[in-house]
Amino acid sequence: MQDTQSTPAYLLLEDGTLFKGNASGKIGTTTGEICFNTGMTGYQEVFTDPSYFGQILVMTNDHIGNYGIHQDEVESGGIKIAGLVTKRFNTTYSRKTASKNIQQYLEESNLVGITDIDTREIVRHIRDKGAMNAIISSEITDIETLKQKLKETPSMAGLELSSKVSTNEAYFIGDENAAIKVAVLDLGVKRNILKCLSERGVYLKVFPAKTTFTEMKAWNPNGYFISNGPGDPSVMPYAIETVKEILAANAPLFGICLGHQILAEANGISTYKMHNGHRGLNHPVKNIITGSSEITSQNHGFAVKESDITKNPNVEVTHINLNDNTIEGIRIKNKKAFSVQYHPESSPGPHDSRYLFDDFVKMMKG
Repeated sequence: MQDTQSTPAYLLLEDGTLFKGNASGKIGTTTGEICFNTGMTGYQEVFTDPSYFGQILVMTNDHIGNYGIHQDEVESGGIKIAGLVTKRFNTTYSRKTASKNIQQYLEESNLVGITDIDTREIVRHIRDKGAMNAIISSEITDIETLKQKLKETPSMAGLELSSKVSTNEAYFIGDENAAIKVAVLDLGVKRNILKCLSERGVYLKVFPAKTTFTEMKAWNPNGYFISNGPGDPSVMPYAIETVKEILAANAPLFGICLGHQILAEANGISTYKMHNGHRGLNHPVKNIITGSSEITSQNHGFAVKESDITKNPNVEVTHINLNDNTIEGIRIKNKKAFSVQYHPESSPGPHDSRYLFDDFVKMMKG
């Protein structure tokens, strides 16, 4: 394990703002869209969430790494973030069941990071100026070189990324003798979403992102699940067309996060890139149908356009964000289809929203 924290590192934002700190993880250079997560726990689950693919992540909590790394606390096969920014990078950890420290974990994953940065200052800057690309380097000290490399980084808007994190081959989860079968379109699915479904007696077949409806239908599932994932939903015609065909077949459908946005696009409702997105474990959402509120886990940089919903009488808003009134859930009135923008599996986060998996199972049984 390298002692990287004595090595200087730089964080340069697209607008020219420069931060100097010390290296964490692998010595090297990385680029991506910078964003922030306000969760106080669950850093390992966040690092391995495929929805963060291509993004440099700022963790706003002071201490990252303080409870170590546990092999079971992952949402995919490995780290998906492009880079990590922290205030205090804790290589000493307290949990006896942890298998390694965060520096070892990042090195093994070839992840470049920077620490000893005032993350509050960065977050305030991003909140004001909006999402933008950034570069971290612990090997390049020339700022002009960093600026040139940063110019070569593509914008998140217009990027199709789901096919890069999706499974290459279909696989199964759960009890093959279960009464209910669900076809999962993997756009970057989290493992705990699959777990929440299988725990409810559902047998899952997880398909690659560009699988057609005909291929999934051949398995004869009782319902379809459209997963979370990274990138711009508007440039995913393959997924939008698949969802249109599922709806035309009047089959039960449930979408989460990117899956929510794809369901919207399939119904003529456009999506847009948010100013800085929602990422954290404490976002309040109101269920308009029941009148109750729930604290939710979120991770998204795109959202559904509210003004477009009024143009489709068959689409009903079911949930709204109580911080900014953005759309958090919809259902299709004349179909067996609904979706939410947030993450009801909530790993990490509170379990207020796990009833949605029960609702999906009831819909398929009904």
